Amino acid sequence: MSSAACSGARLRVRVNGAVQGVGFRPYVYGLAKRYGLAGFVINGPDGVIIEVEGQRVSEFVATLPLEAPPLARIDDICVRETAPLAAKEFSIGKSEVGRLSTQIGADAAVCQQCLKELFDPENRHYLYPFISCCHCGPRYTIAERLPYDRRNTVMGAFRLCAACAADYADPASRRFHVEAIACPACGPRLSHGIDAIVAAIASGQIVAIKGVGGYQLLCDAYNQESVERLRRRKHRLQKPFAVMVGSIQPVHEIAKATVAELALLDSVARPIVLLPSRNNLAPAVAPGLSRVGVMLPAAPLHHLIFRALRPPNPLKGSGPVIVATSANLHGEPLLIDNAQALRRLEGIADLVVTHDRDIVTLADDSVLAVTAGRPQFIRRARGYVPDPIRLQRSVPPVLAVGGALKSTVTITRGNQAFVSQHIGDLNTGEGVRAFEKTIRHLTSSLDVEPVVVAHDLDPNMASTRFAESNARALVPVQHHHAHAAAVIAEAGHEGPALALVLDGHGLGSDGGNWGGELLLCEGTWFRRIGHLEPLQMPGGDRAAREPWRMASAILHMLGRGNEIEQRFAAQRQAGCVSDLLDQPGGTTTTSAGRLFDAAAALLGIANTQSYEGEAAMKLEAVVRRAAILEAGWTINSGVLSLGPLFSRLVADEIDAAGAAGLFHGTFAAACVDWVIRSAMTTGVNTVVLSGGCFQNAVLADKIPRGCRDAGLTPLVPRQLPPNDGGLSLGQAWIAALQIARSSTRGGAV
Repeated sequence: MSSAACSGARLRVRVNGAVQGVGFRPYVYGLAKRYGLAGFVINGPDGVIIEVEGQRVSEFVATLPLEAPPLARIDDICVRETAPLAAKEFSIGKSEVGRLSTQIGADAAVCQQCLKELFDPENRHYLYPFISCCHCGPRYTIAERLPYDRRNTVMGAFRLCAACAADYADPASRRFHVEAIACPACGPRLSHGIDAIVAAIASGQIVAIKGVGGYQLLCDAYNQESVERLRRRKHRLQKPFAVMVGSIQPVHEIAKATVAELALLDSVARPIVLLPSRNNLAPAVAPGLSRVGVMLPAAPLHHLIFRALRPPNPLKGSGPVIVATSANLHGEPLLIDNAQALRRLEGIADLVVTHDRDIVTLADDSVLAVTAGRPQFIRRARGYVPDPIRLQRSVPPVLAVGGALKSTVTITRGNQAFVSQHIGDLNTGEGVRAFEKTIRHLTSSLDVEPVVVAHDLDPNMASTRFAESNARALVPVQHHHAHAAAVIAEAGHEGPALALVLDGHGLGSDGGNWGGELLLCEGTWFRRIGHLEPLQMPGGDRAAREPWRMASAILHMLGRGNEIEQRFAAQRQAGCVSDLLDQPGGTTTTSAGRLFDAAAALLGIANTQSYEGEAAMKLEAVVRRAAILEAGWTINSGVLSLGPLFSRLVADEIDAAGAAGLFHGTFAAACVDWVIRSAMTTGVNTVVLSGGCFQNAVLADKIPRGCRDAGLTPLVPRQLPPNDGGLSLGQAWIAALQIARSSTRGGAV
């Protein structure tokens, strides 16, 4: 922050960061009044612009960053003197227009003051499901463009009543210049009352409600028949549902939570947090898993529902628990449009509750876990997006389109990378349309024209096809290199780094099926210095959906192929797979994810899977203690083989829980040994750890710890998930570095 503040001067102050839509202008107004200053504050294209004059301008400038609203994030304050105008008053002026370099804030859960008003019969917002103020409510999901003025949000469609207009103009009001201000007389309205919603849930029905970032499906989480019916209707056979509780107290009834986990649950972002389950909900909520996703109410509507729900049977704990899952068809993005929701949720929800406040941008619930004492993203969306990732230097504008699963896109602007909300998978037309809409909205709202598009090497991905149909220059980035680069970018690391990427699948630069890789990275360059021992994939991609096939490949590798038909007698094609494995030239993979699948099937935990990662998650769920099998692996010429470990796992005298612990502990120890040897060979002591397998709590704890114990410096994802949700940032960083290198050399990208 530069300062030219002298008493009696007129100063022009520019504040950059997340300072629009967070009550910053009313805050500045109050601060100026406190110090008896004249001038104005406005939203500008590059943040908030303030002009103040008077005797106490120095105090104003010094206090400005210290008492900012809780949702604000100040990146920079620039102060310069300007000519005095002998102004007498301070005002909030009309926004400036121009090329944008600011951003809107993330959506925020309802604050305590609004909650108090929500249930105060004397308040005009009593029981109003759209109550908000400068400290809470929707931001990103209702903003059509910047600056963040009411006319640039969906709230511009609602004309203020006299009472709201008075609050909006009153500096003493909590809703002074709150752009989403509304009340029952002039604001959005629900299509159904709270009583109808609660009656439906209590009677075992499935209710769809329009939430902050899209529709949600609700039902009683204690009612097994209701949860099973939701699964049938949604075609979601096994994938876990998240649940919502009305307050912190019921969390303890259904899960075990640490102080850090409770703080994350109660944060303003209101994410879903994965917690160890007490297994007293309907078994269909999270079948076969040891953790359950729990969230607190994010919107006033949620609070109204919980307040109206009757207390449950005392045997069920201290408060109601409801399933709260995304309202979408299998494999498609979250629904946000009323007409589409009414049409597409017919036959899934018994009651569909809409309202007339549009959602501009879908934003699913964010999902996190506390692993090794720190929060780790599984899915980054509502409550965190569009907060940018700060880069170590300013870069050219780049669009990166990510992968095919857990899709996100990234746009760079200056020294910031804006990673979109979780979009979903791109294997349906609806998914691709949501992906394209997200790109249009992000480029428009950030006022950025990318000069290149970065994408995955795989030509069959919808994101790659989109990039290739674009007129801009293209930068292809190898999948696992992008995983590593994402962590390097967010950590601001300079220089070389080893990268251990444990993943499911990614097209290798040699055209192979990669997934368990040890890379040496620096700048735009990488070299594959190691990988997991290649394993056959009988049936190709089908083996990723049927873990018993990968288990069969392990048996064949161990010289026990004659056991395949007996072990997997229930699988009709077991005999064919056995014959297939005897034939040369089949598909192979170095995927770490497929090893988890194989272990799960060998231990009788999961022979098939209905969602990505199911077998690995169920394998992790039975671990009691992670043990290490001595001599359970070999490393030759950079190739890590877990053959000795699998030989032990197929022995009959070890139970599933013990074997699962042995697999996790040995795999983690083998990876640490692998990294240590490579560090000694290369002289590089910084190790990036990424890829979808690092969502596994055992690996995410033991591998970084083992690296630190060996004197290495592990870098792990903190602001993004380790899975494919972080790919787009890595692609963007590599592309940006390529542009910088090309411009230095005077060549094309």
